[in-house]
Amino acid sequence: MNPDWPVNPDRLIAQLELEPLPDEGGLFRQTYSDAFSTAIYFLVTPDEFSALHRLQGAEIYHFYGGDPLQMLLLRPDGRIERPLLGPNFRVGQSPQLVVPGGVWQGSATTGSYSLLGTTMAPSFRPEDFDLGQRDELIASYPTAAADILRLTRDSSGADQ
Repeated sequence: MNPDWPVNPDRLIAQLELEPLPDEGGLFRQTYSDAFSTAIYFLVTPDEFSALHRLQGAEIYHFYGGDPLQMLLLRPDGRIERPLLGPNFRVGQSPQLVVPGGVWQGSATTGSYSLLGTTMAPSFRPEDFDLGQRDELIASYPTAAADILRLTRDSSGADQ
């Protein structure tokens, strides 16, 4: 284990200059952007989850440290997947994951924090971002209702 981990999440927020990510949740800082690609740091804590959203293009997740990240993927064909990002191959975790465009995705840490990076090519564009609506997602994926409730915010902006 790296002696520099675990790190206090507040220290990471300050050191990496992370700020709240509007709508989706979590904390982030864009580290690179041009016409062809974007890259960000992304941090989730027990109080900051990544709300279900979809993008038109693929997003590549890279696990950097902390506790594993539990993801929920809702595919257009109805498949539901729950990949776990982390460093422990022995228990099925993966340090990298590609989420194809058009797939609903949301995530939460399994512990005190998860530090990740994401990369998109072509570049992220705000008009390509759709935030999931709780009732519509539950109607489309009823067997994932508990996870959808956990990874969406109600219309008033308060978490359930």
